[in-house]
Amino acid sequence: MDASSAPQSPAERYAEFQRTKSHPVLKDFTALYDFPLDTFQLEACAEIEDGKGVLVAAPTGSGKTIVGEFAIHLALATGRKAFYTTPIKALSNQKYHDLVRRYGPDQVGLLTGDNVVNGEAPVVVMTTEVLRNMLYAGSSTLLGLGFVVMDEVHYLADRSRGAVWEEVIIHLPESVAVVSLSATVSNAEEFGEWLTTVRGETTTIIEERRPVPLYQHVMVGRRITDLFASSDVDAAAGFVTEGAPVNGELMKIARDDWASSRIKDRRSPRDKRGGRRNVGNGRRVWIPSRTEVITALERDGLLPAIVFVFSRVGCDAAVAQCLAANIRLTTPAERDTIYDYVEEACADLPAEDRHVLGYHDFLDGLTRGVAAHHAGMLPAFKQVVEELFVRGLIKAVFATETLALGINMPARTVVIEKLTKWNGETHADLSPGEYTQLVGRAGRRGLDVEGHGVVLWQPGMNPRELAGLASTRTYPLRSSFRPSYNMAVNLVHQFGRPRSRELLEQSFAQFQADKAVVGLARQVRKAEDALEGYKEAATCDKGDFMEYAALRRRISDVEKNASRERRADRREEIVESLGRLRPGDVIDVPTGKFAGYAVVIDPGHDPETPRPYVVTLDRQARRLALVDFNQPVAAQTRLRVPKSFNGRNPQMRRDLAAHLRERTRDLRPVPYEGRGGRGGQRLSAVDAEIAELRRRLKAHPCHGCPDREDHARWAERYFRLERDTATLKRRVESRTNTVARQFDRVCEVLTALGYLAGDRGDEKVTDQGRHLMRLYSEMDLVAAEALRAGLWDDLTPSELAAALSTLVFEARRADDASPPRVPGGRIRDVIGEMVRIWADLDALEREHRLDFLRQPDLGFAWAAYRWAEGDELDDVLGMVELAAGDFVRWMKQLVDLAGQVADAAGDAPLRKTARDVVDRLKRGVVAYSSVVE
Repeated sequence: MDASSAPQSPAERYAEFQRTKSHPVLKDFTALYDFPLDTFQLEACAEIEDGKGVLVAAPTGSGKTIVGEFAIHLALATGRKAFYTTPIKALSNQKYHDLVRRYGPDQVGLLTGDNVVNGEAPVVVMTTEVLRNMLYAGSSTLLGLGFVVMDEVHYLADRSRGAVWEEVIIHLPESVAVVSLSATVSNAEEFGEWLTTVRGETTTIIEERRPVPLYQHVMVGRRITDLFASSDVDAAAGFVTEGAPVNGELMKIARDDWASSRIKDRRSPRDKRGGRRNVGNGRRVWIPSRTEVITALERDGLLPAIVFVFSRVGCDAAVAQCLAANIRLTTPAERDTIYDYVEEACADLPAEDRHVLGYHDFLDGLTRGVAAHHAGMLPAFKQVVEELFVRGLIKAVFATETLALGINMPARTVVIEKLTKWNGETHADLSPGEYTQLVGRAGRRGLDVEGHGVVLWQPGMNPRELAGLASTRTYPLRSSFRPSYNMAVNLVHQFGRPRSRELLEQSFAQFQADKAVVGLARQVRKAEDALEGYKEAATCDKGDFMEYAALRRRISDVEKNASRERRADRREEIVESLGRLRPGDVIDVPTGKFAGYAVVIDPGHDPETPRPYVVTLDRQARRLALVDFNQPVAAQTRLRVPKSFNGRNPQMRRDLAAHLRERTRDLRPVPYEGRGGRGGQRLSAVDAEIAELRRRLKAHPCHGCPDREDHARWAERYFRLERDTATLKRRVESRTNTVARQFDRVCEVLTALGYLAGDRGDEKVTDQGRHLMRLYSEMDLVAAEALRAGLWDDLTPSELAAALSTLVFEARRADDASPPRVPGGRIRDVIGEMVRIWADLDALEREHRLDFLRQPDLGFAWAAYRWAEGDELDDVLGMVELAAGDFVRWMKQLVDLAGQVADAAGDAPLRKTARDVVDRLKRGVVAYSSVVE
């Protein structure tokens, strides 16, 4: 029996009856489902019907989207609009089709940037960016809006796109109820508190138990072994708690594995089946091949499964390995169904492109029940895999971690090949949050009694560390919000700068910073109370002892500063003296291992740390450092050093050392002639200041107090604590209004460039600023400056496509990339000018302590140009090292930017050119993907 359909207790049935009795819309809604709603779902829906906002934080697969669907149901029942927002277009498309099946195509619309379907419907599914842009534009579509569902709201932690979620939450009209759906995060209460602050009454509902139990395993060789000890009651029930004991058998395997790694001969022979093995203490630990993993899962009834590989190449290779091993996981009837579905779904795919896209191998894998799923695949192919997997026709999907963050695609089992992944810079260990997100796909509600998470054994694996990942259910949600240039001009245009500043101070980023400030401020208050106590303890009946103590402290500070200045002056003199040395100079090294006479071979001049290369009397050739000079040096005499001298030649060193000894036998020291008396004059003034302070100290009435030193100890404690308190106050100031201060810096840049004008606090958006309002790209300011400079005015559509591509494309690994190919002629000059614009803006950003803009990337320019010129897909992909899915993704982003440029250009001829770019790029697989993705 599925956990979601387990019998309710009498108390639960009564609570449900009471809720539905007082909430008639909820009662109608529950009748749509053939299973009873969970308590957390009912509670959240009741709060929505009562007019409150809700935050639902629950594990993947727990059914929290039902709460969002209720908000839509309530909107339709009460004659209001509802928007359902998602972080990615694929999820928007999936939700759109789900809602159309329930409410019909007339009631549901879709807006994803490149798709507009029935946009004025009462229910509209959209990406969060589309809603943000509608808010800034004051779209009439917002009229009558009652509910906004923010699915996957924990995306606001995303570095590149997270700010959009906070912008929407802050700027939605107060009359709109926000329904936020999040993965389980450890600070859900904090996030809910912020939502209440900015949106009004919001109920936070946290569900930590999965509706389907999840069992954790390790696959060692061909055997799937439990991760946790069977004696643990919670683990045995599929609900692991932190600190759960690890299976003793796994710990023994780990010890044997460690022992085998200590053997000198660490060769790892392969067996006949191709699997690797570890040999230690007579025990063999086999690391199964991917085909063995699938075979074992099929044997144990654990399919369908998602196998996370963390490598696009690895995913494709895994499918190829299954095909080579002739694995068949489908029945003849299933194969026929799959074949018919794929042929129909891909019927519009251009026939000439099928070969380059690997369509026939893709179809072969699908009919056998195996497939890959990663960002490099054609979006249409990914959608086919998703649909067939959800329908139970695909049994094994090899996927990268992007699958765990996207569409609803649960499995009976999740397999994780390794506990490390490439994060763009290095191979990093999976975090507890990432692990939880991955295995959260296991266990299909309504289909599986239980879900299973399986990690493949790897040499050196520590089962306790894995248990720590598996038993840590949550991770903190941290805001990634920061104001951008486009955001700033839109806010100032709508609200003015002062009001915009206030709005940004409502961000979750500032809320979290202020929460940290609360603790610091408490420390400051305690310190200030202690300061008063110390001051009282230092009270003297002879006079003001704190004044006296301040004189003592001033004397100490001046003396310390004078000592530092003397050392600094001495260091400067030493550096200056070394800077005067020339080859052949004989110096007297004053200290260190090489003290004594030496002849300079190479002065090693450096304005900060000169390092002369010398030969000493004892025939050593060494490069000296500042530590060898505690005083300035002067050339005592000179020796002729042969031009062919080689310090590594012992004979040459002996000859030169003999000459040095002869020359210095009766040498009289030559004093160093320094810079004169500047330092001495300054230090004389310091001595005079110290003498005056000492005179005042002795004349102070507290100087003769018999308890003077007791008072002084309390005063010293006061000064130390006062210094520490000042540091705390600076930390408080650095965290207070951080977002608003960054907004001020952004506005200063925009004012310097002429996008804002007017007195501070009363700035207005200029005509140029209105162009920037239409540009939502991460490179918004570079695009706006290029637009203002007229760089794109005379370009052809293909040339404009190449130029714009530099603002959207980012190579996955820039350090590995070969020099990109760029179209010749004027477009090369235009791109060069765009790079110069970026360099000027980068310098301006640094001046204002900002870092938003990256250097334009030329790696897609040739592909964009050729595609716009009408070249075939096979030819274009051959020009760039990109997978078909990446090609389509970058093209669609380029289409988005071209559309923004068309809007920003106004009535200028560039508007038509940019629209021509859109038309030229949206063909073949790009146009096909736009329709079906």
